[in-house]
Amino acid sequence: MQSHRLGRSPIVVSKICMGTMTFGSQTNEADAHRILDMSLDAGINFFDTAENYPVPPKEEWAGLTEEIVGRWMKTKRRDELIIATKVCGPSHGWIKGSQRAGMTALDRHNIVRAIEASLTRLGTDYVDLYQTHWPDHGTGYEAALEALDDLAREGKVRVIGCSNETSWGLMKSLSVSENNGLARYETIQNNFSMNNRRFEDELAQVCRQEGVSLIPYSPLAGGVLSGKYNGGATPEGARFSNYIKLGGRQAAMAKRFLNDRSLASTERFAAIAAEAGISLVTLATAWSMQHDFVASTIVGASRPDQVPEILAAADLILSDDVMQKVDLVTRDILYPMG
Repeated sequence: MQSHRLGRSPIVVSKICMGTMTFGSQTNEADAHRILDMSLDAGINFFDTAENYPVPPKEEWAGLTEEIVGRWMKTKRRDELIIATKVCGPSHGWIKGSQRAGMTALDRHNIVRAIEASLTRLGTDYVDLYQTHWPDHGTGYEAALEALDDLAREGKVRVIGCSNETSWGLMKSLSVSENNGLARYETIQNNFSMNNRRFEDELAQVCRQEGVSLIPYSPLAGGVLSGKYNGGATPEGARFSNYIKLGGRQAAMAKRFLNDRSLASTERFAAIAAEAGISLVTLATAWSMQHDFVASTIVGASRPDQVPEILAAADLILSDDVMQKVDLVTRDILYPMG
């Protein structure tokens, strides 16, 4: 499997990163370990988790995903794995139970408590990539970056990154790091897929010019680009099917990904994939990886039988014709120019 460097750091990762967000909710521990084994056997060395996984959150699930990943790590050689996790930042209640209940912030107090808890659950003395899960523009970047820099100096984290960040926020953080001699964000983990190309508007250019790598999440647009919601279907056990049942904030999130426009584009993308002789999942994964600002694409599997379609994209280079057809769908349906 091909690999890329994370930003300007010395860490080199596989082009595919296995995400773990469903481990402990949709995916039981045995299947989770099977998915991780299949990934490692295929050459994936990069695994992403977070202190607030699995989602949707429940108090009794707090930290469960990291624990599942940690028990799997005990059976492997630690130095062969690149482990990424996240500190939640302003969680709006998503951190439950004993884990900094309620609203949190990216200050020293919360960051130190979060990393210590994650290291314990993962059963390791360091993580390779430590990311701020959501920006905390109210606290300011100096406090967060000073705390993260100390963790790097102590050897508890190797490289730091951000997630769900804006162009302004990324540039501001890089300026604070440069002016104060602090560790800088080498990566940004934002949503990026054939159904959501907003990253290309401004952030892609920031990444190119500043040497920051995108680690895109949801290349399948939350599962929409698997085609399983086509025709208005709400398959039992699927993430957005569950979110719609929950209502409230989760249902609103589902509507961002699952709507008339996204379903129309997905049907067009399915036709492009069929014409190219590949699955829609493989097309969406390969498309995400085929951008110069992307280091590694985070994929997710809730069942072991979903992994082969993802792995089929590992060394696939889409033709210019296929890429242009995807662009045409973007112009026609997702971002029409009028």
